[in-house]
Amino acid sequence: MNLMRWDPYREIASLQDRFNRAFGSALGRPERDDEMNLAAWAPPVDIAEEKDRILITAELPGFKEDQIEIQTENGMLTLRGERKFEKESDGRSYHRVERSYGQFVRSFSLPNNVDREKIKADFADGLLRVELPKREDAKPRTIRITSGTAGKKTETIDVKAK
Repeated sequence: MNLMRWDPYREIASLQDRFNRAFGSALGRPERDDEMNLAAWAPPVDIAEEKDRILITAELPGFKEDQIEIQTENGMLTLRGERKFEKESDGRSYHRVERSYGQFVRSFSLPNNVDREKIKADFADGLLRVELPKREDAKPRTIRITSGTAGKKTETIDVKAK
């Protein structure tokens, strides 16, 4: 006998999803992107910004590099892949399956200050790290202030507090 834990929030989300599929277009609401409908799960992602780059780190344990696709198009960065359930025919029967299987798709808008030609990705120990370097002209610069202008005399005025 398998025991299933009842999650009322999952039931509500499922009901809302079925309602949206049935009446979404009839009520004038846009339907979700087809890619997101295909996605069975979504890996957790951290996004951090540093002075000269943005870092996206996705948890993808059990994946190999050739199972992950990274694409940039129309100002979007898309991570895509699939984890297949391995059915073993050695008489094994599962009592619980909690890991997520199937396709995933994660898309992120790229800020205007990202140099899209220099994006790099690294995959090690189940973590996908995507580095989005900022363009040189988008990096903050310090502008030095000088007194006076070149070739002209300047007058210094002392202001004293009374």
